[in-house]
Amino acid sequence: MSMFSIFNVSGSAVSAQAQRLNVVASNLANVDAVAGPDGQAYKARQVVFQTTPMGADSAAGVRVTSINESQTPGRRVHDPSHPSADAEGYVNHSNVNAVEEMVNMISASRSYQNNVEVMNTAKSLLLKTLQLGQ
Repeated sequence: MSMFSIFNVSGSAVSAQAQRLNVVASNLANVDAVAGPDGQAYKARQVVFQTTPMGADSAAGVRVTSINESQTPGRRVHDPSHPSADAEGYVNHSNVNAVEEMVNMISASRSYQNNVEVMNTAKSLLLKTLQLGQ
């Protein structure tokens, strides 16, 4: 593995973690969302990663393979006066767990920072290698 492939690996990880952060932000923005006109509430989404092995035709790294919706049921709150209440007086809320999403956000943020640090360290090593020749 050459020093330059480190940038491919870390760059793909930074890109994947950025996408994960966007999904977490969307989940957190909809944590208190209620069911829309179609009767369906917002469903939490999770990013699925896959490693990309080194090969002659592709670089090593990580990529996002899919973004899956959680199938856990959302909260049902009894509030007959709410405009979105169903016939039984219940309001369907999203299934987003704010605590889990905050932990997910911290994890994604740390992974992002670590990969940026890997790229900075590799750049530093390459610059020092060039200075040896002077």
